[in-house]
Amino acid sequence: MNGYNFLERAIKDILRVINPSKEDWSVRFHIINEVRAVAESIESLRGATVEPFGSFASNLFTKWGDLDISIELQNGSYISSPGRKHKQSLLGDVLRALRKKGGFRRMQFISNARVPILKFECYDISCDISINNLSGQMKSKMLFWINEIDGRFRDLVLLVKEWAKTHHINDSKSGTLNSYSLSLLVVFHLQTLAPPILPPLREIYPRNMVDDLTGVRAVAEKHIEDTCAVNINRIKSDKLRLINRSSMSELFISFLAKFSDICSSASTHGISPYAGQSEDIDSNMRWLPKTYALFVEDPFEQPANTARTVSSNQLIKISDAIQATHGILTSPNQNQTSLVSALAGEHVCWLTRTSVSTPVIKSGARNPGANHSRNGLKTRTERKQTPLQTQNKSQNKRMDKRQNDATNGPMHASTSQKQQVWRPRSQTKVDQIGSDG
Repeated sequence: MNGYNFLERAIKDILRVINPSKEDWSVRFHIINEVRAVAESIESLRGATVEPFGSFASNLFTKWGDLDISIELQNGSYISSPGRKHKQSLLGDVLRALRKKGGFRRMQFISNARVPILKFECYDISCDISINNLSGQMKSKMLFWINEIDGRFRDLVLLVKEWAKTHHINDSKSGTLNSYSLSLLVVFHLQTLAPPILPPLREIYPRNMVDDLTGVRAVAEKHIEDTCAVNINRIKSDKLRLINRSSMSELFISFLAKFSDICSSASTHGISPYAGQSEDIDSNMRWLPKTYALFVEDPFEQPANTARTVSSNQLIKISDAIQATHGILTSPNQNQTSLVSALAGEHVCWLTRTSVSTPVIKSGARNPGANHSRNGLKTRTERKQTPLQTQNKSQNKRMDKRQNDATNGPMHASTSQKQQVWRPRSQTKVDQIGSDG
C-alpha cells in the first residue's frame, strides 16, 4: 500500500469519526428549542425568532462543533439593525432568563466584542447567542449552497478544521484562525486548482451580499437565494466544465503545499475567494492601509478581513504546523497511526484505533466509535444517559440501535424535527431536516 493509499484510509477513518450522527443533530435542535422557549418568556423579545447560523446551519460542523444562534427581533417585515447598547441590554435579559431556567453552564457575557455575544454550554456543546445576525445567517446559507457544487468541499473543511484544532491554530482568541477563515481558505484552494473544483464566488453572487440585506427581509433573502440557485445550477450543468477528480488525500496535501509559504506571501498578497485569486495588497485600495498579518477577505462582506485576529507570531505557528504536517504526509515512512495523529486529536485517534480492522463503512452501516465521548472514556451505557435521551426511554432504545454512518447533510437528521431547512429554490423538492434559519 503506497503513501497516498495509507493517507486516504486515514482520512476516511477520521471523517467517519468526526461526522455528526443523528443524535448530534437532535441534541442541537433540542438546544435551539430550549433557547426558543427562553426567548418566548422574555417580554423585551416579544415576537422575536430564534435561528441558528454558523457551521451548524452550513452543515460544516463536526460532532463536537459549536452552535451559533441569532435572536432576530420583530420589526414588521423589514430588516433592522439595533444598536450595540440595545443588543447588550437584550442579551442581559437572555442571560438572566437562562440562569432562572437552569441547565446552562459556563455562561459568559462578552458585551464589548465586535458583535456582542452570550456564551454558554449545554449538553457539553459550546453555544453563542447574538442579536439580529442576519448577515451571519446568509453567509452560512452561502457556504451550504457551495457544497451543492462539489461535496468534497464539506469533507475538506471538516478535515482542515480537525487538523487545525489538533495543532492549536483554530482559535481567534489566541491569535490564530477562526473556523470561518479556515473554510474560506478551503474555498480558495478549490478555486485555484487545475482544473478548479469551485468557481470564483462572484460567479455565484456577483455583488457584495451584505449590501443587499436591506428593506423587506423576505424579498432580500429571496433575491439572494434565487440568484445563487440560478448560478449554481448553471455551473453544475456546464457541459464544458473540466472535472477535477483529485482524491481527498491529494486535495489535503495540495492544500498544505499551497499555504506552506503563508508567512512570506501574507506580507504582500491577500486572499480573495470572491475573485478566486490572490491579489496584491498594495494595489487593492479596498485593503489599504495594510494593518493585518494575514488578509482573507470575506467574499460576502467585502472588504472585511476574516483573519483580522491573526497575529504575526501566530502566523509563524500556523506556517510551522502546515510545513510539519506536509512533511509527515509526504514522508516515505508512513503508517496509519502516525498519519491519523498528524491530522486529528487524541479523541479521534482513540476512536479510529478501536475500529482499525473495520472495513470502510457504507451507508447504513454501524460506526463502532460513535458511542464514545470526545476523550474516548465513556461507555455505551454512559453515552445513552444524555439529558436529551433521558426525556424519552423509547427514544433511548432507538438511538442505541441507530446507524451512525458518516452523514452528507442535514437530510440525515432526526425525523422527529419538524422545522425545514433552506436550499436554493430549484432544489426544494429534496427532503430536508434542519432549522428555520
